[in-house]
Amino acid sequence: MNSGEPIVLYDYWRSSSAYRVRIALSLKGLDFDLVPVNLLTSEHRTTAHLARNPQGLVPALEIDGICLTQSLAMIEYLDETRPNPRLLPTDAGGRARVRALSDAIAMEIHPVCNLSVAAHVAELTESDDVAKAAWMRHFITKGLEAFEGLLDHPATGRFCHGDAPTMADCCLIPQLYNARRWGVDFTRHARINAISEASQTVGAIETAHPDHVGAPPETSAV
Repeated sequence: MNSGEPIVLYDYWRSSSAYRVRIALSLKGLDFDLVPVNLLTSEHRTTAHLARNPQGLVPALEIDGICLTQSLAMIEYLDETRPNPRLLPTDAGGRARVRALSDAIAMEIHPVCNLSVAAHVAELTESDDVAKAAWMRHFITKGLEAFEGLLDHPATGRFCHGDAPTMADCCLIPQLYNARRWGVDFTRHARINAISEASQTVGAIETAHPDHVGAPPETSAV
């Protein structure tokens, strides 16, 4: 399916969910318009954005005359409608494994390490930024340790599943970006570290990096 209409991604530069979708779009060689939604100025709570995504989250993806929410649903839609290159394997077992790896990041690590969650915990406990950073490091470290164990599998190759990037890598690479931001050292995890290094040789993945997107004007680096 391809309506001929422009693809529009509503995005915040450091959102790991949006970063996943940028990677997927770039890997598939798709042209898309990037519309920043500034989380720090609560632009995601405006009437206009809530019409796109009633959850008030980024990203939102306008494509083929519809508007999609939830990053993994977007990536699966892209794979179903634009299957070259594939980000999910053709075999059922492979697809299940890639989904499981993706979920280990998107549904286990990400939710408790969302900035809004950490900020709320800090508010409830009347703690400071040091405590918030410790919270992030604790859960990211724990999650990546488990993910390294999941990669101890015959299907792991140069990337999470085989020798080409999949949806799992679209999830892992943004999580590693967050790990670096919060001072988590994952270099002791040989498989994760090898995938991180391999990803740096893929131009489409590098293009999606937050540094290439850049912060909105007058936005602090949060």
